[in-house]
Amino acid sequence: MLKLRIEHGLRLRVANALANFCIITVGALGIILYVASDNIEEAHIKQVVKMEMDHLVHRYRKHSDFYSQIGSHLKSYVVRHVDDEFQLPSYYRGLSTGYHRVYYDFEDIYVLVQRIEDIKFVVAYRATLHNKRLSELRLLILLSWVAVVAIAFVVGYVLAGMLVKQVTDLAERVKLLAPGDVQGKPLTRPEMDDEVAQLALALDDYQNRIRRMLQREQEFTANISHELRTPITTILTSCELLEAEPDLSDKVRLRIKRIQGATTRMGEQLQALLFLAREQALGVMEPVAIAECVKDAVEPLYPEIHRKKLKFIVKIKPDIIITLNRQALHTALTNLLRNAIQYTDEGYIRVNYSNGNLSITDTGMGIEPAFQPLLFERFFRGTTRVEGLGIGLPIVKRICNHYGWQIHVESKMGVGTTFEITFPSQLISNSKLALSK
Repeated sequence: MLKLRIEHGLRLRVANALANFCIITVGALGIILYVASDNIEEAHIKQVVKMEMDHLVHRYRKHSDFYSQIGSHLKSYVVRHVDDEFQLPSYYRGLSTGYHRVYYDFEDIYVLVQRIEDIKFVVAYRATLHNKRLSELRLLILLSWVAVVAIAFVVGYVLAGMLVKQVTDLAERVKLLAPGDVQGKPLTRPEMDDEVAQLALALDDYQNRIRRMLQREQEFTANISHELRTPITTILTSCELLEAEPDLSDKVRLRIKRIQGATTRMGEQLQALLFLAREQALGVMEPVAIAECVKDAVEPLYPEIHRKKLKFIVKIKPDIIITLNRQALHTALTNLLRNAIQYTDEGYIRVNYSNGNLSITDTGMGIEPAFQPLLFERFFRGTTRVEGLGIGLPIVKRICNHYGWQIHVESKMGVGTTFEITFPSQLISNSKLALSK
Protein backbone atom coordinates (compact mmCIF):
# COMPACT_ATOMS: atom_id res chain seq x y z
CA MET A 1 0.00 0.00 0.00
CA LEU A 2 2.82 2.40 0.84
CA LYS A 3 4.53 1.60 -2.46
CA LEU A 4 1.33 2.29 -4.39
CA ARG A 5 0.85 5.61 -2.62
CA ILE A 6 4.41 6.65 -3.47
CA GLU A 7 4.35 5.51 -7.08
CA HIS A 8 0.88 6.80 -7.91
CA GLY A 9 1.19 9.83 -5.66
CA LEU A 10 4.67 11.29 -5.96
CA ARG A 11 5.18 10.14 -9.55
CA LEU A 12 1.92 11.69 -10.69
CA ARG A 13 2.63 14.88 -8.78
CA VAL A 14 6.05 15.23 -10.41
CA ALA A 15 4.59 14.44 -13.84
CA ASN A 16 1.74 16.89 -13.28
CA ALA A 17 4.17 19.56 -12.10
CA LEU A 18 6.30 19.16 -15.24
CA ALA A 19 3.21 19.09 -17.45
CA ASN A 20 1.81 22.22 -15.78
CA PHE A 21 5.14 23.95 -16.20
CA CYS A 22 5.08 23.12 -19.92
CA ILE A 23 1.45 24.21 -20.18
CA ILE A 24 2.34 27.61 -18.75
CA THR A 25 5.66 28.04 -20.54
CA VAL A 26 4.70 26.68 -23.95
CA GLY A 27 1.27 28.26 -23.65
CA ALA A 28 2.79 31.67 -22.98
CA LEU A 29 5.20 31.17 -25.89
CA GLY A 30 2.30 30.10 -28.13
CA ILE A 31 0.31 33.19 -27.22
CA ILE A 32 3.32 35.37 -27.96
CA LEU A 33 3.82 33.65 -31.33
CA TYR A 34 0.10 33.93 -32.02
CA VAL A 35 0.03 37.68 -31.39
CA ALA A 36 3.41 38.24 -33.06
CA SER A 37 2.46 36.29 -36.19
CA ASP A 38 -0.75 38.33 -36.51
CA ASN A 39 1.19 41.58 -36.22
CA ILE A 40 3.89 40.36 -38.61
CA GLU A 41 1.35 39.28 -41.21
CA GLU A 42 -0.48 42.60 -40.93
CA ALA A 43 2.78 44.54 -41.24
CA HIS A 44 3.77 42.42 -44.25
CA ILE A 45 0.44 43.05 -45.96
CA LYS A 46 0.74 46.80 -45.37
CA GLN A 47 4.25 46.72 -46.77
CA VAL A 48 3.07 44.91 -49.91
CA VAL A 49 0.22 47.40 -50.36
CA LYS A 50 2.56 50.37 -49.80
CA MET A 51 5.07 49.04 -52.36
CA GLU A 52 2.28 48.53 -54.86
CA MET A 53 1.05 52.10 -54.19
CA ASP A 54 4.53 53.54 -54.74
CA HIS A 55 4.85 51.53 -57.94
CA LEU A 56 1.40 52.72 -59.12
CA VAL A 57 2.19 56.40 -58.46
CA HIS A 58 5.58 56.08 -60.14
CA ARG A 59 4.10 54.57 -63.32
CA TYR A 60 1.31 57.14 -63.44
CA ARG A 61 3.79 60.03 -63.25
CA LYS A 62 5.71 58.59 -66.18
CA HIS A 63 2.59 57.80 -68.21
CA SER A 64 -0.38 59.92 -67.25
CA ASP A 65 -2.64 57.91 -69.54
CA PHE A 66 -1.67 54.72 -67.70
CA TYR A 67 -4.46 52.36 -66.59
CA SER A 68 -3.64 49.94 -63.85
CA GLN A 69 -3.93 46.20 -64.19
CA ILE A 70 -6.36 44.30 -61.95
CA GLY A 71 -5.23 40.94 -60.57
CA SER A 72 -6.94 38.26 -58.50
CA HIS A 73 -5.52 39.37 -55.13
CA LEU A 74 -3.91 42.77 -55.71
CA LYS A 75 -5.96 45.47 -57.40
CA SER A 76 -5.07 49.09 -58.04
CA TYR A 77 -7.21 51.94 -59.30
CA VAL A 78 -6.56 55.51 -60.53
CA VAL A 79 -9.48 57.90 -60.00
CA ARG A 80 -9.13 61.04 -62.15
CA HIS A 81 -12.72 62.33 -61.98
CA VAL A 82 -16.12 61.52 -60.52
CA ASP A 83 -17.02 59.00 -63.23
CA ASP A 84 -13.95 56.91 -62.33
CA GLU A 85 -15.12 56.90 -58.69
CA PHE A 86 -18.36 55.27 -59.73
CA GLN A 87 -16.44 52.66 -61.64
CA LEU A 88 -14.95 51.42 -58.35
CA PRO A 89 -16.60 48.56 -56.42
CA SER A 90 -19.17 49.91 -53.97
CA TYR A 91 -17.14 48.93 -50.93
CA TYR A 92 -14.16 51.02 -52.13
CA ARG A 93 -16.07 54.25 -52.80
CA GLY A 94 -15.80 57.23 -50.53
CA LEU A 95 -12.79 55.98 -48.59
CA SER A 96 -10.60 58.69 -47.14
CA THR A 97 -6.84 58.86 -47.43
CA GLY A 98 -4.97 56.18 -45.47
CA TYR A 99 -5.23 52.50 -44.66
CA HIS A 100 -8.59 50.76 -44.42
CA ARG A 101 -9.63 47.21 -43.64
CA VAL A 102 -12.78 46.10 -45.39
CA TYR A 103 -14.73 42.88 -44.80
CA TYR A 104 -16.79 41.87 -47.79
CA ASP A 105 -18.23 38.55 -48.82
CA PHE A 106 -16.29 36.71 -46.01
CA GLU A 107 -13.04 38.20 -47.29
CA ASP A 108 -10.56 40.43 -45.51
CA ILE A 109 -9.38 43.25 -47.79
CA TYR A 110 -6.66 45.80 -47.01
CA VAL A 111 -7.17 49.11 -48.86
CA LEU A 112 -4.71 52.02 -49.13
CA VAL A 113 -5.97 55.34 -50.46
CA GLN A 114 -3.59 58.15 -51.44
CA ARG A 115 -4.26 61.54 -53.11
CA ILE A 116 -1.70 63.41 -55.17
CA GLU A 117 -3.04 66.77 -56.37
CA ASP A 118 -6.55 65.90 -57.66
CA ILE A 119 -5.74 62.30 -58.49
CA LYS A 120 -6.92 59.50 -56.14
CA PHE A 121 -4.98 56.27 -56.05
CA VAL A 122 -6.50 53.12 -54.55
CA VAL A 123 -4.70 49.83 -53.92
CA ALA A 124 -6.71 46.85 -52.57
CA TYR A 125 -5.21 43.56 -51.42
CA ARG A 126 -7.23 40.44 -50.65
CA ALA A 127 -5.52 38.76 -47.63
CA THR A 128 -7.02 35.30 -48.21
CA LEU A 129 -3.67 33.53 -48.60
CA HIS A 130 -2.18 35.36 -45.63
CA ASN A 131 -5.17 34.44 -43.44
CA LYS A 132 -4.92 30.83 -44.56
CA ARG A 133 -1.22 30.72 -43.65
CA LEU A 134 -1.99 32.42 -40.35
CA SER A 135 -4.68 29.85 -39.55
CA GLU A 136 -2.29 27.02 -40.37
CA LEU A 137 0.34 28.58 -38.11
CA ARG A 138 -2.16 28.93 -35.27
CA LEU A 139 -3.22 25.30 -35.67
CA LEU A 140 0.44 24.24 -35.70
CA ILE A 141 1.06 26.23 -32.50
CA LEU A 142 -1.95 24.57 -30.80
CA LEU A 143 -0.95 21.05 -31.88
CA SER A 144 2.64 21.67 -30.84
CA TRP A 145 1.45 22.87 -27.45
CA VAL A 146 -0.66 19.72 -26.93
CA ALA A 147 2.17 17.46 -28.11
CA VAL A 148 4.74 19.13 -25.86
CA VAL A 149 2.43 18.86 -22.83
CA ALA A 150 1.76 15.15 -23.52
CA ILE A 151 5.46 14.42 -24.02
CA ALA A 152 6.31 16.38 -20.86
CA PHE A 153 3.79 14.36 -18.85
CA VAL A 154 5.11 11.02 -20.11
CA VAL A 155 8.74 12.03 -19.67
CA GLY A 156 7.97 13.47 -16.24
CA TYR A 157 6.26 10.24 -15.19
CA VAL A 158 9.23 8.17 -16.34
CA LEU A 159 11.77 10.48 -14.71
CA ALA A 160 9.71 10.57 -11.52
CA GLY A 161 9.75 6.78 -11.46
CA MET A 162 13.52 6.87 -11.60
CA LEU A 163 13.63 9.49 -8.85
CA VAL A 164 11.28 7.66 -6.44
CA LYS A 165 12.71 4.18 -7.05
CA GLN A 166 15.01 4.50 -4.07
CA VAL A 167 12.07 5.66 -1.95
CA THR A 168 9.91 2.71 -3.04
CA ASP A 169 12.76 0.30 -2.36
CA LEU A 170 13.17 1.84 1.08
CA ALA A 171 9.43 1.50 1.69
CA GLU A 172 9.55 -2.20 0.79
CA ARG A 173 12.39 -2.81 3.22
CA VAL A 174 10.65 -0.84 5.99
CA LYS A 175 7.51 -2.92 5.45
CA LEU A 176 9.48 -6.11 6.14
CA LEU A 177 10.85 -4.79 9.43
CA ALA A 178 9.45 -5.95 12.74
CA PRO A 179 9.28 -3.47 15.64
CA GLY A 180 12.68 -3.34 17.29
CA ASP A 181 14.27 -5.65 14.70
CA VAL A 182 17.97 -5.76 15.47
CA GLN A 183 18.87 -8.61 13.15
CA GLY A 184 18.07 -6.81 9.91
CA LYS A 185 20.62 -4.74 8.03
CA PRO A 186 20.57 -0.94 8.38
CA LEU A 187 18.28 0.82 5.96
CA THR A 188 21.00 3.27 4.93
CA ARG A 189 22.88 2.28 1.77
CA PRO A 190 26.00 3.89 0.22
CA GLU A 191 24.38 4.22 -3.22
CA MET A 192 21.45 6.26 -1.89
CA ASP A 193 20.98 9.89 -2.78
CA ASP A 194 21.56 12.32 0.07
CA GLU A 195 17.87 13.05 0.70
CA VAL A 196 16.86 9.36 0.69
CA ALA A 197 19.87 8.52 2.87
CA GLN A 198 18.71 11.10 5.42
CA LEU A 199 15.26 9.48 5.46
CA ALA A 200 16.76 6.00 5.87
CA LEU A 201 19.03 7.26 8.65
CA ALA A 202 16.05 8.77 10.46
CA LEU A 203 14.17 5.47 10.14
CA ASP A 204 17.18 3.55 11.47
CA ASP A 205 17.34 5.86 14.46
CA TYR A 206 13.60 5.50 15.03
CA GLN A 207 13.91 1.71 14.84
CA ASN A 208 16.70 1.76 17.42
CA ARG A 209 14.57 3.86 19.76
CA ILE A 210 11.67 1.44 19.38
CA ARG A 211 14.02 -1.46 20.12
CA ARG A 212 15.29 0.22 23.28
CA MET A 213 11.73 1.04 24.36
CA LEU A 214 10.62 -2.57 23.81
CA GLN A 215 13.58 -3.84 25.77
CA ARG A 216 12.70 -1.57 28.68
CA GLU A 217 9.04 -2.63 28.48
CA GLN A 218 9.93 -6.33 28.37
CA GLU A 219 12.27 -5.95 31.30
CA PHE A 220 9.59 -4.08 33.24
CA THR A 221 6.83 -6.61 32.53
CA ALA A 222 9.19 -9.50 33.28
CA ASN A 223 10.07 -7.96 36.64
CA ILE A 224 6.42 -7.24 37.42
CA SER A 225 5.47 -10.77 36.42
CA HIS A 226 8.13 -12.24 38.68
CA GLU A 227 7.23 -10.00 41.60
CA LEU A 228 3.53 -10.85 41.31
CA ARG A 229 3.93 -14.56 40.66
CA THR A 230 6.06 -15.02 43.77
CA PRO A 231 3.30 -14.06 46.29
CA ILE A 232 0.70 -15.99 44.25
CA THR A 233 2.86 -19.11 44.43
CA THR A 234 3.39 -18.53 48.15
CA ILE A 235 -0.37 -18.25 48.76
CA LEU A 236 -1.13 -21.43 46.80
CA THR A 237 1.64 -23.35 48.60
CA SER A 238 0.36 -22.16 51.97
CA CYS A 239 -3.17 -23.26 51.07
CA GLU A 240 -1.91 -26.72 50.12
CA LEU A 241 -0.04 -26.98 53.43
CA LEU A 242 -3.11 -25.86 55.37
CA GLU A 243 -5.29 -28.41 53.59
CA ALA A 244 -2.89 -31.13 54.72
CA GLU A 245 -3.71 -30.37 58.37
CA PRO A 246 -5.99 -33.15 59.65
CA ASP A 247 -7.86 -31.26 62.36
CA LEU A 248 -9.36 -28.45 60.21
CA SER A 249 -13.10 -27.95 60.16
CA ASP A 250 -15.12 -28.08 56.96
CA LYS A 251 -15.80 -24.35 57.21
CA VAL A 252 -12.09 -23.58 57.30
CA ARG A 253 -11.38 -25.95 54.41
CA LEU A 254 -14.09 -24.19 52.37
CA ARG A 255 -12.41 -20.85 53.04
CA ILE A 256 -9.07 -22.30 51.96
CA LYS A 257 -10.69 -23.52 48.72
CA ARG A 258 -12.02 -20.04 48.08
CA ILE A 259 -8.58 -18.54 48.66
CA GLN A 260 -7.08 -21.08 46.26
CA GLY A 261 -9.72 -20.33 43.63
CA ALA A 262 -9.27 -16.59 43.95
CA THR A 263 -5.49 -16.92 43.80
CA THR A 264 -5.68 -19.19 40.77
CA ARG A 265 -7.94 -16.70 39.00
CA MET A 266 -5.52 -13.93 39.92
CA GLY A 267 -2.69 -15.87 38.29
CA GLU A 268 -4.79 -16.44 35.16
CA GLN A 269 -5.68 -12.75 34.98
CA LEU A 270 -2.03 -11.84 35.42
CA GLN A 271 -1.06 -14.14 32.53
CA ALA A 272 -3.85 -12.69 30.39
CA LEU A 273 -2.88 -9.11 31.18
CA LEU A 274 0.73 -9.83 30.27
CA PHE A 275 -0.46 -11.32 26.99
CA LEU A 276 -2.65 -8.29 26.39
CA ALA A 277 0.26 -5.94 27.02
CA ARG A 278 3.03 -7.84 25.21
CA GLU A 279 1.09 -9.89 22.61
CA GLN A 280 3.23 -12.93 23.31
CA ALA A 281 2.09 -16.53 22.87
CA LEU A 282 0.50 -18.15 25.90
CA GLY A 283 2.01 -21.57 25.21
CA VAL A 284 2.78 -24.17 22.57
CA MET A 285 0.51 -25.65 19.90
CA GLU A 286 -0.74 -29.10 20.83
CA PRO A 287 -3.75 -31.43 20.27
CA VAL A 288 -6.49 -30.31 22.63
CA ALA A 289 -9.72 -32.11 23.51
CA ILE A 290 -12.32 -29.34 23.41
CA ALA A 291 -14.70 -30.97 25.90
CA GLU A 292 -11.90 -31.47 28.42
CA CYS A 293 -10.75 -27.86 28.04
CA VAL A 294 -14.32 -26.64 28.62
CA LYS A 295 -14.52 -28.79 31.76
CA ASP A 296 -11.26 -27.36 33.12
CA ALA A 297 -12.36 -23.79 32.36
CA VAL A 298 -15.76 -24.10 34.07
CA GLU A 299 -14.60 -26.00 37.14
CA PRO A 300 -13.66 -22.90 39.22
CA LEU A 301 -17.01 -21.35 38.23
CA TYR A 302 -19.25 -24.20 39.44
CA PRO A 303 -19.93 -22.58 42.87
CA GLU A 304 -21.46 -19.54 41.18
CA ILE A 305 -23.45 -21.77 38.78
CA HIS A 306 -24.87 -23.75 41.71
CA ARG A 307 -25.62 -20.58 43.66
CA LYS A 308 -27.71 -19.20 40.80
CA LYS A 309 -29.21 -22.64 40.09
CA LEU A 310 -28.27 -22.47 36.44
CA LYS A 311 -28.13 -25.42 34.08
CA PHE A 312 -24.77 -25.97 32.48
CA ILE A 313 -25.03 -27.92 29.21
CA VAL A 314 -22.07 -29.16 27.18
CA LYS A 315 -22.79 -30.57 23.72
CA ILE A 316 -19.29 -31.53 22.63
CA LYS A 317 -18.16 -35.03 21.78
CA PRO A 318 -15.17 -36.19 23.84
CA ASP A 319 -13.24 -37.27 20.74
CA ILE A 320 -13.20 -33.80 19.15
CA ILE A 321 -9.56 -32.71 19.19
CA ILE A 322 -8.06 -29.58 17.60
CA THR A 323 -4.41 -28.63 17.41
CA LEU A 324 -4.14 -25.23 19.05
CA ASN A 325 -2.80 -23.39 22.07
CA ARG A 326 -4.43 -24.96 25.12
CA GLN A 327 -3.77 -22.10 27.50
CA ALA A 328 -5.07 -19.56 24.99
CA LEU A 329 -8.33 -21.50 24.55
CA HIS A 330 -8.60 -22.03 28.32
CA THR A 331 -8.18 -18.30 28.96
CA ALA A 332 -10.75 -17.39 26.29
CA LEU A 333 -13.27 -19.94 27.59
CA THR A 334 -12.78 -18.87 31.20
CA ASN A 335 -13.51 -15.24 30.36
CA LEU A 336 -16.52 -16.05 28.16
CA LEU A 337 -18.02 -18.46 30.70
CA ARG A 338 -17.46 -16.08 33.59
CA ASN A 339 -19.06 -13.31 31.56
CA ALA A 340 -22.07 -15.53 30.75
CA ILE A 341 -22.54 -16.56 34.39
CA GLN A 342 -22.31 -12.98 35.66
CA TYR A 343 -25.08 -11.74 33.35
CA THR A 344 -27.40 -14.76 33.69
CA ASP A 345 -29.71 -15.03 36.71
CA GLU A 346 -31.84 -17.96 35.57
CA GLY A 347 -32.03 -20.48 32.77
CA TYR A 348 -29.00 -22.21 31.33
CA ILE A 349 -25.55 -21.82 29.81
CA ARG A 350 -24.85 -24.07 26.85
CA VAL A 351 -21.50 -24.81 25.20
CA ASN A 352 -21.70 -26.34 21.74
CA TYR A 353 -19.20 -27.31 19.04
CA SER A 354 -19.99 -27.99 15.38
CA ASN A 355 -17.85 -27.86 12.23
CA GLY A 356 -15.10 -25.72 13.71
CA ASN A 357 -17.49 -23.39 15.57
CA LEU A 358 -17.38 -23.26 19.37
CA SER A 359 -20.33 -21.34 20.84
CA ILE A 360 -21.33 -20.30 24.36
CA THR A 361 -25.00 -19.41 24.74
CA ASP A 362 -26.72 -18.00 27.81
CA THR A 363 -30.26 -16.94 28.72
CA GLY A 364 -29.13 -13.77 30.43
CA MET A 365 -30.18 -10.15 30.21
CA GLY A 366 -28.75 -9.66 26.72
CA ILE A 367 -26.73 -6.79 25.28
CA GLU A 368 -28.15 -3.52 24.04
CA PRO A 369 -27.59 -3.05 20.26
CA ALA A 370 -25.83 0.26 20.89
CA PHE A 371 -23.31 -1.47 23.16
CA GLN A 372 -22.45 -4.39 20.87
CA PRO A 373 -19.81 -2.53 18.76
CA LEU A 374 -18.05 -1.57 22.02
CA LEU A 375 -17.95 -5.02 23.64
CA PHE A 376 -14.31 -5.68 22.81
CA GLU A 377 -13.10 -2.21 23.84
CA ARG A 378 -10.78 -2.27 26.81
CA PHE A 379 -12.41 -1.29 30.15
CA PHE A 380 -15.88 -1.00 28.59
CA ARG A 381 -18.72 -2.23 30.80
CA GLY A 382 -22.33 -2.26 29.62
CA THR A 383 -23.68 -2.22 33.18
CA THR A 384 -22.51 -1.68 36.76
CA ARG A 385 -24.72 -4.39 38.24
CA VAL A 386 -21.85 -6.91 38.16
CA GLU A 387 -18.24 -6.61 39.23
CA GLY A 388 -15.36 -6.55 36.76
CA LEU A 389 -12.72 -4.42 35.13
CA GLY A 390 -14.00 -4.67 31.58
CA ILE A 391 -10.94 -6.49 30.26
CA GLY A 392 -12.32 -10.01 29.85
CA LEU A 393 -13.77 -9.63 26.36
CA PRO A 394 -10.82 -7.50 25.09
CA ILE A 395 -8.51 -10.34 26.22
CA VAL A 396 -10.64 -12.85 24.30
CA LYS A 397 -10.60 -10.64 21.22
CA ARG A 398 -6.83 -10.17 21.40
CA ILE A 399 -6.31 -13.94 21.75
CA CYS A 400 -8.55 -14.60 18.74
CA ASN A 401 -6.72 -12.01 16.63
CA HIS A 402 -3.34 -13.39 17.69
CA TYR A 403 -4.15 -16.98 16.68
CA GLY A 404 -6.33 -16.25 13.65
CA TRP A 405 -9.64 -17.24 15.26
CA GLN A 406 -12.86 -15.40 14.42
CA ILE A 407 -15.26 -14.34 17.17
CA HIS A 408 -18.85 -13.25 16.62
CA VAL A 409 -21.61 -12.21 19.00
CA GLU A 410 -25.40 -12.32 18.70
CA SER A 411 -27.62 -10.96 21.42
CA LYS A 412 -31.23 -9.95 22.09
CA MET A 413 -32.37 -7.98 25.10
CA GLY A 414 -34.16 -10.21 27.60
CA VAL A 415 -33.46 -13.37 25.57
CA GLY A 416 -29.75 -14.05 25.86
CA THR A 417 -26.37 -13.87 24.16
CA THR A 418 -24.25 -16.20 22.04
CA PHE A 419 -20.50 -15.84 21.58
CA GLU A 420 -19.11 -18.02 18.79
CA ILE A 421 -15.44 -18.72 18.06
CA THR A 422 -14.66 -20.02 14.58
CA PHE A 423 -11.36 -21.85 14.21
CA PRO A 424 -9.46 -21.73 10.90
CA SER A 425 -10.29 -24.63 8.58
CA GLN A 426 -6.57 -25.40 8.40
CA LEU A 427 -6.54 -26.26 12.12
CA ILE A 428 -9.52 -28.58 11.71
CA SER A 429 -8.01 -30.38 8.69
CA ASN A 430 -4.62 -30.73 10.38
CA SER A 431 -6.26 -32.15 13.51
CA LYS A 432 -8.19 -34.73 11.46
CA LEU A 433 -5.03 -35.66 9.60
CA ALA A 434 -3.11 -36.10 12.87
CA LEU A 435 -5.89 -38.30 14.30
CA SER A 436 -5.97 -40.48 11.18
CA LYS A 437 -2.25 -41.09 11.47
